Amino acid sequence: MNSIKVACIQMDILNCEKETNIVKALTMAHVAVSEGAELLVFPEVFSTGFCYENMVDSAEHMPGETVKRMCDFSKEHECILIFSIIERKDGVKGPDYYNLGICIEDGEIAGLYRKTHPFKKEKQYFSAGNEIVPIRLMNRDLVIGLQICYEIRFPEVARKLALEGSDILVTIAEFPSPRGHIWKSLAIARAIENQIPHIACNRVGDGPDSSFFGGSIIVDALGEVKEEAGDKETVISHLLELEKTVNVRKTIPVFDDRRSDIY
Repeated sequence: MNSIKVACIQMDILNCEKETNIVKALTMAHVAVSEGAELLVFPEVFSTGFCYENMVDSAEHMPGETVKRMCDFSKEHECILIFSIIERKDGVKGPDYYNLGICIEDGEIAGLYRKTHPFKKEKQYFSAGNEIVPIRLMNRDLVIGLQICYEIRFPEVARKLALEGSDILVTIAEFPSPRGHIWKSLAIARAIENQIPHIACNRVGDGPDSSFFGGSIIVDALGEVKEEAGDKETVISHLLELEKTVNVRKTIPVFDDRRSDIY
């Protein structure tokens, strides 16, 4: 693909209020697709928030209610959706819960990613995934590198995704206040150092333990900010020119000059 219009759905999330959150997300998604967006990104665990007090009801076996409704929307509008949910997997010793990233393309699940770096309190409730691989879309010549929130602080995650052929880096997050300057700096840095477009989608509003500043951002392969959200619910979008990645890497050959023999 030479270009694709992408959008971030920056929304407030009501803790444990799945139906309300899904309806809001899909309403905002309608705005995005009406403006031509083909790839839509939502905040981390957008349908429930970190509903620790009621994990049994908020978590879903795959494919649960949230995924089915997102698949329906994606099929109807022939678009790509990227988000995460609280996943429940039953085992011999009882249930395991994961922060499960999902990419849906044209109504079908194109790929999954279980967050490999749970942050602080998350470790008490979530198991960590053990695999970082890009998501290769089925119907489009496009590869998505997906990471979740805290992982924006780990350059190794984005670099692995870039080295394995990602065309676009996507970060879905509930990145809390007052770390707005850190979020923006890291979002731009991950784009610059990997010479890759980056969609970093955060939430807004107040959760049980933290408030959230938004600041969702779309950065191109040069590290130039193309769209940036404030601290309110909104949809931001931009037409990404993917061939710019090739040109940037020719001009500044970071990947060719890497010393993989010593690091």
